[in-house]
Amino acid sequence: MTQRRPQIADGKARGDGLDRPIDLLETRRASKEDKRAAGDLTGQKARSSAERLLTRTTSGAIYAIVTLVCLFVGPLTTTVLISAEAWLCCSEFFRICRMGGRMPNETIGLAAALLFPVAAYANGLLALTLVIFVLLMACACWYVFTPRASVADVAVTAFGPLYTSLAFSSIVLVRVYDAGVPGALLTLGIMFSIWGNDAMAYFVGSAIGSHKLAPRISPSKSVEGFFGGIVGSVIVWVVLAVFLVPNLDVALAVACGLVVGFAGVIGDLFESRIKRGVGVKDSGNLIPGHGGLLDRSDSMLFGGMAAYFLLLFGGIL
Repeated sequence: MTQRRPQIADGKARGDGLDRPIDLLETRRASKEDKRAAGDLTGQKARSSAERLLTRTTSGAIYAIVTLVCLFVGPLTTTVLISAEAWLCCSEFFRICRMGGRMPNETIGLAAALLFPVAAYANGLLALTLVIFVLLMACACWYVFTPRASVADVAVTAFGPLYTSLAFSSIVLVRVYDAGVPGALLTLGIMFSIWGNDAMAYFVGSAIGSHKLAPRISPSKSVEGFFGGIVGSVIVWVVLAVFLVPNLDVALAVACGLVVGFAGVIGDLFESRIKRGVGVKDSGNLIPGHGGLLDRSDSMLFGGMAAYFLLLFGGIL
């Protein structure tokens, strides 16, 4: 008589064979829970990087399109754009100051931030000087009649619009010189030289950067990236001289590229030093993927002023 195998044992053996892959998968999954919770898995990192790149690209494209439209429509729309941006930059600067314990008079400072670009559009340097005088007088009156105000509060109240809006008004001064397409192209060229400086500095620094430029202020910046950015700025200015601005000779264009590129880097490091002083990464969160508008415009403030004076003394304006 043939002896039959116990069904239970056979079933158990089959069960062990079926459950083992599932158990291995569950064990493997459980071992990754900590990384998954922290977002450290390879897939999570790739998806997060793609989302950040898409967000940064989209917001940057919107910013660029609005800027292009305002520049080519005319000096008035350019003035409106710069006034709005200067007001926002000044507001972010005052926010950082408050985080550092200062109490600026935002009514005075933000009003001046709106007026500087308008003055540049209306009557150039004379009107700008008048706004500076009114700003200083308003700060002095506030200090005299407000016992709680400190001289440090007065200083940041006056410096805020001077740093953000007066410097930004250089873009308006260049644009109003020629209301037509040549004026728009020259103004856009200045902006492109500063953006090109930032872009080339990033790519060169990411590729071969090994020597830190200012590690205590901006650890990601390198000496190699700095020189790469300067080259990018010079290239844009030489293109302007050869193809777009007839009276701009190549020698002056190279000088503009060098000085504007250097000034843009100083503007970037200056704003980074302000933020590091109060322990913040971004001046705000207005532009997704870029931070605040002051983060986006810090190089433009000093670079634009440098470009304006070089073009003015060079006989172009």
